Amino acid sequence: MVHVAHGTLRPPRGRALPDRLAFLYEALSALLAERGPDCVAVERVFVAASPHAALVLGHARGVVLAAAAAAGVQVSEYAPAQIKRAAAGSGAADKPQVQAMVRRLLALDEEPPRDAADALAVALCHAQAGRLAALLGARATRRGARRSGAHVPRPALPIGAPATCAGGKLPRGSGRLVVRRLR
Repeated sequence: MVHVAHGTLRPPRGRALPDRLAFLYEALSALLAERGPDCVAVERVFVAASPHAALVLGHARGVVLAAAAAAGVQVSEYAPAQIKRAAAGSGAADKPQVQAMVRRLLALDEEPPRDAADALAVALCHAQAGRLAALLGARATRRGARRSGAHVPRPALPIGAPATCAGGKLPRGSGRLVVRRLR
């Protein structure tokens, strides 16, 4: 997996919620058209201390889902604990731990900003989930073949192999990783 870019999209402060959501939709649509990914990975919304914050985050998440659907891009969703576990090894990891591990896993020169680190952690989780699905799918195929008496060779999946989307396609750009976290 190769890190290509990361960043954040920040709507103008002081604007009404519909205007901020429109900004996110337009910026994300442009990014999807420019990069042309085969899949988008997002974090599932959870209600923490502030139901209002969760509601606003839900609106932004809905914009991401709508932009991805409009672009014909497959969407995968992951729970926060699953993302933290994939990036930092613990579902209870805090943001600084996730930032540090994302930097190490992607060999970045410096720690990414917290929101960008969160988005990169989602992408890492998706990459791991894709590899696991590929391994489990291949294993199930081999089991079925053994039952029928046919020989199916074990697939070669080296460490660092590009992740696959749930549909089995490799992401465009030879497995390169491009993610953005929207707020």
